[in-house]
Amino acid sequence: MKFTNTKEDGFETLIVDWLVQHNGYEEGSNDDYDKEYAVDETRLLRFLRDTQPTEVAKLGIDLSETKKRQFLNRLSSEITKRGIIDVLRNGVKVYPADLIMFYLTPTENNQKSHEMFKKNIFSVTRQLHYASDRAKLALDLCIFINGLPVITMELKNSFTGQCTADAVQQYKDDREPKDILFSFKRCMVHFAVDDCTIEFCTKLAKEDSWFLPFNKGYHDGAGNPPNPDGIMTDYLWKDILTKTKLSRIIENYAQVITEEDEETKKKKVKQVFPRYHQLDVVEKLLADVRENGTGKRYLVQHSAGSGKSNSIAWLAHQLIGLERDGKSIIDTVLVVTDRKILDKQIRNTIKQFMQVKSTVVWAEHSGDLRKAIQDGRRIIITTVEKFPYIVSEIGQEHKERHFGIIIDEAHSGQSGRNSAQMNLALSGLATDEEADNEDKINAMMEGRKLVPTASYFAFTATPKNKTLEVFGVPYEEDGKVKYRPFHVYTMKQAIQEGFILDVLQNYTTIDSWYRIMKIIENDPQFDKKRAQKKLRNFVEGNEYTIKRKAAMMVEHFHEQVIAKGKIGGQARAMVVTASIPRCIEYYYAITKLLAERHSPFKAIIAFSGEHKFHGQEPALTSAAMNGFPDAKIPSTFKKDPYRLLIVADMFQTGFDEPLLHTMYVDKMLYDIKAVQTLSRLNRCHPKKRDTFVLDFYNKPEDIQKAFSTYYKTTILSGETDPNKLYDLIATMEEYQIFSTEEVEHIVDLFLNGAGRERLDPLLDANTAVYKDLETEDQIKFKSAAKAFVRTYGFLGAILPYGNVDWEKLSIYLNLLIPKLPSPRDDDLSEGILESIDLNNYRPEARDSMSIVLDDTDTEVAPVPTGNGGHIIDDRLSSQVQHNQRKKF
Repeated sequence: MKFTNTKEDGFETLIVDWLVQHNGYEEGSNDDYDKEYAVDETRLLRFLRDTQPTEVAKLGIDLSETKKRQFLNRLSSEITKRGIIDVLRNGVKVYPADLIMFYLTPTENNQKSHEMFKKNIFSVTRQLHYASDRAKLALDLCIFINGLPVITMELKNSFTGQCTADAVQQYKDDREPKDILFSFKRCMVHFAVDDCTIEFCTKLAKEDSWFLPFNKGYHDGAGNPPNPDGIMTDYLWKDILTKTKLSRIIENYAQVITEEDEETKKKKVKQVFPRYHQLDVVEKLLADVRENGTGKRYLVQHSAGSGKSNSIAWLAHQLIGLERDGKSIIDTVLVVTDRKILDKQIRNTIKQFMQVKSTVVWAEHSGDLRKAIQDGRRIIITTVEKFPYIVSEIGQEHKERHFGIIIDEAHSGQSGRNSAQMNLALSGLATDEEADNEDKINAMMEGRKLVPTASYFAFTATPKNKTLEVFGVPYEEDGKVKYRPFHVYTMKQAIQEGFILDVLQNYTTIDSWYRIMKIIENDPQFDKKRAQKKLRNFVEGNEYTIKRKAAMMVEHFHEQVIAKGKIGGQARAMVVTASIPRCIEYYYAITKLLAERHSPFKAIIAFSGEHKFHGQEPALTSAAMNGFPDAKIPSTFKKDPYRLLIVADMFQTGFDEPLLHTMYVDKMLYDIKAVQTLSRLNRCHPKKRDTFVLDFYNKPEDIQKAFSTYYKTTILSGETDPNKLYDLIATMEEYQIFSTEEVEHIVDLFLNGAGRERLDPLLDANTAVYKDLETEDQIKFKSAAKAFVRTYGFLGAILPYGNVDWEKLSIYLNLLIPKLPSPRDDDLSEGILESIDLNNYRPEARDSMSIVLDDTDTEVAPVPTGNGGHIIDDRLSSQVQHNQRKKF
């Protein structure tokens, strides 16, 4: 009897067989591979001889081994310098020959290009022995095109107890960047693959390698859906690695780009590969336009952290290349944005992706825009103030031309300037003073009879109902017409995949904070020397004055944010106020309080226009109060001594500052405004582990309702009772998996930098006890351990004083939990304990990952999460961390 091969080589065979039998690949061997040059020499030379015999004859590589080595040396140096993507796209010049290394995907009616494309050789080699000096090392799979390596893969199999994380670690541990195959730009991408999930990396750098998810998403979150037709990850080899799809990725998505720091002028080279949702949305939009032509509207709801700039760039430059019946479907693409910073970012990104020079033009003024359209420029980037002109003029003057209009984040901008100009331009169409740019664009779309020669693509993280109606896809449910986005990448998925932080993880109202503090004051485990008198007087006296609230904010910022070293001591805070007069009052109050406590920090104020504060003359402006122009607020806020930004409307949307950690809210927030405002905190930073919101105005249920629309799951619950931690400890102690002495010893080793060889045996001994438990008991223990870590992590952002024993237990559990095998029902049972009432536990305060981008392309390794209370040993306070990665 023959059983299913559930080993890793069976998984490998499954992929290779599909590529060969269904995708038209050849299977290579180690005999074909030249380790010195990292090429499949057999197929490289066969491709060149077959497609360009005259050029090959010029090189004389078939007549002389020396000539062949000269050619291979030149090819290798070109790949090292330019990267494999550029070499495939543009070929190489090897005197006296000019060689094509890859025939691009054919245009619709070009029979010759179809024939040449078929001559490309796609191949896969398994167990590739790539190193001359380490013969036993083998790579699971390598994909070649015309003998040149483009993709490597490490495979893992859940049947053998391994997963994608093990493949990632194998790349970090075993694959040396100094080996030519794994050197930067030599391959396009490196995939870590198991039967459930996929991750990818474009630059291997040992422990600093940055792997990103490449998954479809499931239940609006991370991961992949069950696949009724096969393995959950088979979209990789059944779709992505088909000849046509992989070729399109090489031609239109993958790219080596250069980024320059505006202040330091330091340049950084990075290799870009699309995340799954980016590739998916652009491919689906292009397919729909190709099939239906122009005249449709599309809504793309992609969360912050989705990489919208690249998605827009990829869409823009491919829209102008679409053809049907030999004619261009779209003549000109206009990219409309209201984010000044993004204007430059998008146009630079698009320019780097474009293969044809002078294709992209920036239209800052109406005259520039008119001329660019009249001149037939292919891609035009402009601001949202020009949108009225776009809508009216292209319909009247350019009826014979076809346009694609991409609208980026159609909400109100960082300052009042855009809104004011839109109000003037759209007078009569939108008179509501609270209307933002999104409302006004919707009004124009409804108020004008649009010509069928323009397609509209709206990208936003938080679409309003009207935006859904204007741009969304209609469908019928319960006899009613409803609307949905064309494509969605949810906030939940972005958080779970680690591209943004969960801003509600440590959200609390002033009343909730006070109730927690009351419990703490009655707990003998905590120091009572400094009772929270200001908080008690504030809540119990119900004196909601700006002076009292400002005092609360200043004290919290210094004691809970600065003293705890948030974001490596670089944390900033924002005070959100309800009006310009309130904003000015807060600024004066906070400035006075900072001076009284001899704080080294200063505040910045931000509001639009002029205001006669208490009738005084001359009228105040934020620029005059700060001593520098409003345009310099974002860059100045990054620098000391400025740490608090006090705002009235400005900077509540479109402001992406990774150093922003804490927000104090004294303004009614509802619906989309709540999401946009609190989401200012969600941008990641290498040292940013969490965020904090202290709300003086709103109710948790209102914030929950606002976020649930975009998050796709329940966010908030009631406040957490710290005493529940004692119950969780009692539950864990029942199973005698660890002792107090063991926790002390392990944590001490960890904090003193002991090697894995000393830590692992101790943790493995505890794990062995866990494995001997019945499944039900394993579920209870592991659920209690996870609940303890989550709850303690939340309380750590609130409590002014910590509990050293709880801190150490949190560190220990974060080391132990990854080693505990998951019972079959573990995911379903998490947080559901028969013996403990967890109704008050906050489900949002869960383990999460955040992906952050720094200057060194490093990935920060997982470390335990804790309170970080400032009365605890500094080494303990440094452990207030979530698993960190990088932001794309």
